[in-house]
Formats: sequence, structure tokens, C-alpha cells
Amino acid sequence: MLLKKQMTKVTDIHDYKAHGVDMEAGDQLVDWIKKQPPTGPHAQVVSGVGGFSALFKLDFKKYKKPLLISCTDGVGTKVKLATELNRVSATGIDLVAMCVNDLITCGGDPLFFLDYYASGKLRLEQAQELISGVLEGLRESDCTLIGGETAEMPGVYEKNDYDCAGFCVGVVDEDKVIDGKDVKVGDVALGIASSGFHSNGYSLLRKVFEKDVKDYADFLMTPTRIYVKFVRELREKIKIKAMAHITGGGILGNIPRVLPDDTALKLHKWPWPDPFSEVQRRTNMSPRQMLETLNCGVGYVLIVDPKDMATVSEHAKSFGWGMWNLGPIVKHSGPSEVLL
Repeated sequence: MLLKKQMTKVTDIHDYKAHGVDMEAGDQLVDWIKKQPPTGPHAQVVSGVGGFSALFKLDFKKYKKPLLISCTDGVGTKVKLATELNRVSATGIDLVAMCVNDLITCGGDPLFFLDYYASGKLRLEQAQELISGVLEGLRESDCTLIGGETAEMPGVYEKNDYDCAGFCVGVVDEDKVIDGKDVKVGDVALGIASSGFHSNGYSLLRKVFEKDVKDYADFLMTPTRIYVKFVRELREKIKIKAMAHITGGGILGNIPRVLPDDTALKLHKWPWPDPFSEVQRRTNMSPRQMLETLNCGVGYVLIVDPKDMATVSEHAKSFGWGMWNLGPIVKHSGPSEVLL
């Protein structure tokens, strides 16, 4: 009899809320998301937000041999600055960008996206701000929010802390996969400007700008640039041989992932935006350390035939973005790498 009473008390909804989990707030968030304008190929969503799982109707008429693409990523410790500076929506855009920018490197297009949001206490305003950023990023990517998960974990996250993760599925025609196999000696790597630090290196950046973080808030919290439309349009103009999204590991860690063995990128110098130079000044990091930690002003890299450089440059200008010739692909003995 005693056991029965204890079980009744523990499972009581009001008792659960008293211990830090508010299911009513979660329901309110789901209802709010359902009311937001749709993004991406919404007509293909059979059932989406609110169910135990989501259904998406595949339409592959324009693909001869469709391959599904999947990727996942997070925003890292940039979320700490987001709460401190009240810029949570920026990390929603970041969340989308970190996924879709990875996805398009193989030549495909994003279809649908799911998010995961975890906090110590579900603060509806904070969650709505994050999801508003997610929706903004998805509209820019022509991608649909099809579902997600909200978790309250008191004792794991404190105060206003939160974390988020994104999951994206896309499609590419097998005959149009871009995987670097066509890269050859003499090709060039072209760097497309980043919008800032994007979402990498923030465990370092939080310490570097700890005393004057508000002076650099705009640059620190600028959302990650989304390259989906840029790449999609450029694919129709030229042959792109390889692409790299510059994330954790920087220039030195990401470009070799798309180069064939026995080749290397002979890296040229380019003008770093002032905040990156300021990081180097404050930390005394070597150029190599900077290039393997931060994007140093380059958020995305294309490897193309030299004859296509002018087309890429003009395309970047049409978006209002900078472009730099990062150097040639050269013959190299052993695994691919970037040569300084």
C-alpha cells in the first residue's frame, strides 16, 4: 500500500513540474512552431512537427540515381556567449548553416531538417528565439523543418544554459556527386568569405575577448554564412571539382579532406579580417595555429579549373561576398595536405 502511494506522488504532473520539468511549456512551444510559416519543400511533408516521427514524400523525378545525404552538427560553446549577450536567434541560424554547408559539399541539396534543444528549464521565449533563427536559416536554404526534440534536464544545465544540435537530410544524383576525384595538379582553390568566426573556436574566443566581449559582440555573434544558394547557382555555370566547408580544424584541417592523395594545396596569403588579426595579436598564435583553429575569413572553399576563376569571382560579387585565390593544387608525395 505504501508503494502505491509513493508511485502516485512521483508520477503526479504537478510534482514533476516542481522538480523542474514543465511539459505544458513544451506543448506551448510545439503549438507555436506549428503556426510559423512553412519553409522549403513543405508540400512534401506528409506529417511533421508534433508527432512521434515525421513523414516526407520523396519526389525524385529530376534525379536519375538519387542518393540521400545526411549530416549532423551543433554550435559548440558559442551558445554560452549567446545567452550572455542575448543573441540566441543567431545560434539558430548557425545550427542550420553548420549542417547545410556540410551537406552541399558533395553537390546535393537539403530536403528537411530536425533540431534538438536542451536546457535546464524550458524558457519559452528563449526556445522561440532559437527556433526563429532555425526557421530563418531554413528559408535561406530552401529546406523544411520537419521535426525536433525539446529536453528539460535540470541539474545538467544551469540557469539560462542551453545546447542545440541539428540534423539534415538531402539528396544528390549519383552521376553528379562532387567528391574531389576530378581534382588535378594545376587546379586552383578559391576561398569564399566567411561572415565572421562562424561557429568554431569559441572555447578560445570566449577567453580571448572575456574582458571586452561586448565591444566585439556584433562580430562574435554574426551567424554562420549559408552557402546553399551560392553553390546551387554556381553549379549551373561551371564544373566544381571539390568543395570544403571550413569548420573545426580551419583551413589546414578541412581542405585536405577533399584532395586526392599525392596532391596538396600550396597556400597563398590573403587579408584576414581585423578580428582574426586581433586574436593573433592577443594570443601570439603562429599563422599555422591560426589556420588550424579558425577560418581566418574564409568560410567555404571551391576547387576549380583556373579558367573558371573569373566566373566564381563575379558570382561572389553578385552576393556581395569576397573571394580570394588561395593557391594552386600541386603534386605532393603522400597524403594530401596544405603547404604553407
